[in-house]
Amino acid sequence: MQFIAVLVDIVMMLTNVLVMLIIVQFVIGLLFAFNVISPSNEFARQVYESINRLLEPVLRPIRNLMPNTGTIDFSPLVLIMLLQILTRVLMGLAGTY
Repeated sequence: MQFIAVLVDIVMMLTNVLVMLIIVQFVIGLLFAFNVISPSNEFARQVYESINRLLEPVLRPIRNLMPNTGTIDFSPLVLIMLLQILTRVLMGLAGTY
C-alpha cells in the first residue's frame, strides 16, 4: 500500500510541474502579446519556445478534439483540468484523499 502512496505522490509532483509550465507559458505569451517583453529578447524567446516544445505533444491532441474558438486557445485549461481530475482519482484509489 505504501508503494501506491509513493506512486501517487510522484504523479502529483509531475502534474504540478506540468501545471507550472503551462502557467509560465501563458504568462510569457501574454508578455509578448502586450509587448512588455520584446519578441527579439533572445532569452525569453528561447524559454518560451522550449516550453512550447515540451507541451505541444500533450496539447496538440486536445486542440484536435476541441472546436475552433478563434484566437483563444483553451487547450491548456483543459489539460490542467484533466491533470487535476487524474490526481483526484489516484488519490481516491490510494486512499490518501
